[in-house]
Amino acid sequence: MPDSRPQPPPHSPNSSGPAARGPLLLSGARLTDGRTVDVRLCGGRIEAVGTAGSLTAGTAPGTGTRVDLTGYLLLPAPADPHVHGDTALTADAGGPVSYEPGDVQRRVTEAALLQLGHGVTALRAHVRVDGVRGLGALTAVLRARRSLRGLAGLTTVAMPRVLTGVAGADGRAVLRDALKAGACAVGGCPDLDPDPTGYVETVLEAASEYGCPVDLHTDAADPARLARLAAMAGGLRPGVALGPCGGLGRLPAEVASRTADRLAAAGVAVVCLPQGGCGGVDRRDGTAPVRLLRAAGVRVAAGSGALRDVSNPVGRGDPLDAAYLLVSRHGLCPEDAYDAVSASARAVLGLPEVRVEAGFPAELLAVRGDRLSAALSLAYSRIVVHRGRVVARTSAVREYGDASTAAELGLPRQGRAEPD
Repeated sequence: MPDSRPQPPPHSPNSSGPAARGPLLLSGARLTDGRTVDVRLCGGRIEAVGTAGSLTAGTAPGTGTRVDLTGYLLLPAPADPHVHGDTALTADAGGPVSYEPGDVQRRVTEAALLQLGHGVTALRAHVRVDGVRGLGALTAVLRARRSLRGLAGLTTVAMPRVLTGVAGADGRAVLRDALKAGACAVGGCPDLDPDPTGYVETVLEAASEYGCPVDLHTDAADPARLARLAAMAGGLRPGVALGPCGGLGRLPAEVASRTADRLAAAGVAVVCLPQGGCGGVDRRDGTAPVRLLRAAGVRVAAGSGALRDVSNPVGRGDPLDAAYLLVSRHGLCPEDAYDAVSASARAVLGLPEVRVEAGFPAELLAVRGDRLSAALSLAYSRIVVHRGRVVARTSAVREYGDASTAAELGLPRQGRAEPD
């Protein structure tokens, strides 16, 4: 069973010693194409990839640090484009959720570290801003972002409630204040506004003015509304994402297919939530029809959504769990499912691509296993690399009463790794 206690990384992320500054060698890692390689990291990037045993940690003897990844599969690190850190971990609060800045910062930080242990090195937090609460929650999330620097990258989406008419005046003002304060993207729930089209117009106008991306919550059950949104958003850069879009899966197949074609033509991405929904959208069962969307050419990413709050009292925030569900419930192959929580998720966040090749960012996840399907099924032991440094470890031990049986048959098991 997995050991949930934090495990110390081989060198502290905050260390000022040579190990923190020098190269890091990941030795004996298996890649998804079956090769076993050494990977040397330096300066936050992948410096070299060679056959196993061919690389050294540093250019001079005794320099650099080595981590033995024998028995591990090395992957680009996951990213999560849809989290709600300000409400995370409140399901058992036993009363109204506290939005005191200190409480919000603690929840956001704890949730981000939980996900970091799973391998997530970049997150996008959707944060409510309005005329009543003001920017308190956003300010707390921005503080958490600073405290997490060096461990994980955290960006924010400002989510006003109402933006149209007289009632939306405060929302329009606080939205601009949020963007000036440091929100990285503009979003919200147009379905909850009396004038959804007007809401989207206001959001797109603010995004154009501040040069930031758009990330909206919608159930996507109204194809005409989605078509208008796609027409309005077409060509907007840095880009537009919608989620969780579960209503698309409840539309007739022909209608859903036409809508997917419009989203693809407009360059609108969809962020689905295979592990459950989140507040602010229709909570009926269903996940976006990922295969239909991908077939139409829509970029599909997957996020975690609610994490143990009133919208979903359970959840692990584990991207490999999301990918597992995309395979087991939605028929994607493991490679496409992992793309949804890694390459496509990073693209939605506007982050550079990661490959296990020289020159790419050193954002990596090592999981026990020899192939991707096994990693998505039972990857308890993990080593997480952010900006070229190990920032988290999770170790798992599985023991049986008659251990000799497994040994005699040569069965694989996840065991406690030997110290590096």
